[in-house]
Amino acid sequence: MTKKRLGLIVDILMYGLLLAQMLYVFIGGVAHEIIGIAFFVCMIVHLVLKGWWFRTLFQKKSASRRFFDVLTCLLILTILTLMLSSMGVSRVIFPWFHALGSADLHRYLATAVLTLSVIHGGMHGIWRAKKKRRARVLVILAAILSLALGLFGVPYMNRHLKQVGISRAEKVQGDKVDWKGKKPLVVYFTRLGNTDFEPDVDAVSGASLLTADGELMGSNQLLADMVCDILGCNSVAITLTGQRYPSSYNSTISVARDELKAKARPAIENIDVAEYDSLILIYPLWWGSIPMPVATFLEQHDLQGKTIYLVATQGSAGYGSTVSEIEELAPGATVVKGTSIYCEDIPDARDELLELIRGWNGES
Repeated sequence: MTKKRLGLIVDILMYGLLLAQMLYVFIGGVAHEIIGIAFFVCMIVHLVLKGWWFRTLFQKKSASRRFFDVLTCLLILTILTLMLSSMGVSRVIFPWFHALGSADLHRYLATAVLTLSVIHGGMHGIWRAKKKRRARVLVILAAILSLALGLFGVPYMNRHLKQVGISRAEKVQGDKVDWKGKKPLVVYFTRLGNTDFEPDVDAVSGASLLTADGELMGSNQLLADMVCDILGCNSVAITLTGQRYPSSYNSTISVARDELKAKARPAIENIDVAEYDSLILIYPLWWGSIPMPVATFLEQHDLQGKTIYLVATQGSAGYGSTVSEIEELAPGATVVKGTSIYCEDIPDARDELLELIRGWNGES
C-alpha cells in the first residue's frame, strides 16, 4: 500500500470516527471513549504521514497556503486540547483525570475540531476543483452544518432522543451506613411531579428523566431512593402547588430563566423539617443556579443550627453558584458540599453516594 493511499484511508477514517463521536447519544459512553482513542491514534498516523508539511511551515507561500497553515496549526492545537478534555470527561478509561472536565467545554471543542476539519479537508478539494466558486460554497455550507450539529443537534439529541431504562432494585439496593445520631431527611427536587408531561413522555426519557422497571422516574428521585436505601431514612419531594412546568425541556428551561431573573418564589407543598437536625438536599442546576422552588423551600423554613448536605446534578460540571445561594437562603445553617453528579452518571451513582455518606459519617 502506498503512503498516499494509506493517508487517504486514515483521513476518511478520522472523519468517520469524529462524526461517530458527535452522535454519542446512539453509541453509548464506553464506545464513545474507545472511538475517541481510535481517532487520536489516527491523528498521530496522519501527522507522521504528513511530516513533510512541518518542514515547509516557514517557507514562503501564497496567501491561501499561508491561511491553510494557520488553520492547520489551530486544528492541531484544538485537537490536543480536545484530547485533554476527553480524558477529563472520561467515565471509563480515564476516571482519575479531572482537568478540563466540563461536558460543555468538551462539546464545544469537538464542534470546533469537526468544523475546522471540514474546512481543512475542504481546502484540498477547492484547490483540485475546476469550479472553485462552487467548491467554496459547498465547504462553507458543510462548515455551517458542522457548527449546527455540535451547537444545536447534539444537545437536542441528548435531551430528546436518549432513553435510559433501569432496574430499580439493581441500582438502588446495596450496602448500608449506620448513621451516627439522628438520621437526616432527604429533600429533593425533580421534574417529575412538577411538570405537565405529555402522555408519551416515557418513550423518550431525556437527561432528567428515566424509566425504572418500565415506570417513569425523575433522575433526582432515583438519587434520593439510593440515599434512603443507604441510610434507612425518609425522603420528601419539593412539589409545586400552583402552575407546573411545561412538558418540553426547552420550554421548562425558558420558564426557569424567567423565574431566575425575577427571583420568583413558586408556591410549594409544606415540608415539615422541625424534627430533623440535618437535611440532604438533592437538586439540579438550572442556569447554573438552584431552581426557584428550591429557593422557596429554603426561605420557608428556619434552618438555623441544622446541617445541609448538598448533592447537585448537572449537564456540565460543578455546583455553579448554588453553594453560596443556599448559604444565603439558609442563614445559620451549616452547608456541606457533597458531590456534583453529571446527568449521565446518575443511574450508576450509588457507590459514589455510599462513599460520600461514609465520609459525612466520619468513617475512613
